[in-house]
Amino acid sequence: MNAIVREYKKEDVPAMRAIWNEVVAEGVAFPQMEELTQRQAEDFFANQSRCGVAEEPETGRVVGLYILHPNNVGRCGHIANASYAVAGNARGLGAGEALVRHSLQTAARLGFRVMQFNAVVAENLRARRLYERLGFRQLGVIPGGFLTKDGRYVDICPYYKELL
Repeated sequence: MNAIVREYKKEDVPAMRAIWNEVVAEGVAFPQMEELTQRQAEDFFANQSRCGVAEEPETGRVVGLYILHPNNVGRCGHIANASYAVAGNARGLGAGEALVRHSLQTAARLGFRVMQFNAVVAENLRARRLYERLGFRQLGVIPGGFLTKDGRYVDICPYYKELL
């Protein structure tokens, strides 16, 4: 799939919410435990620095998204953070990589100097391989930093990449 990534529009929110909630419900990648209502989703996506969506060029169907925002404030406000979600039936087809690449370009355009991921689940090998292929460096391991839906505590791996 040659996904097209663009900035989200208000009419994308129902699809974004469905994809976000799918990942939350799986309980293996995002720290959130509660799914977003439509109203919460509208506010959540609107309050990010930027959001992008990946769509299938043939159908226009939204198959993934990213959120981008500062990782911290003040003297650390130049560090960005992002999260990515791809619909289960579109994973492994390139949408995730397109989203990450777009978010890195967007973060740099917004003046961020670094992209940092605080809590990449160690078992999420597909994401970790992608990040490393794109030049991210792992900072270490936080043992038992993530509680899976099935009650296991698994390691998380922070990553970063300089943008400038």
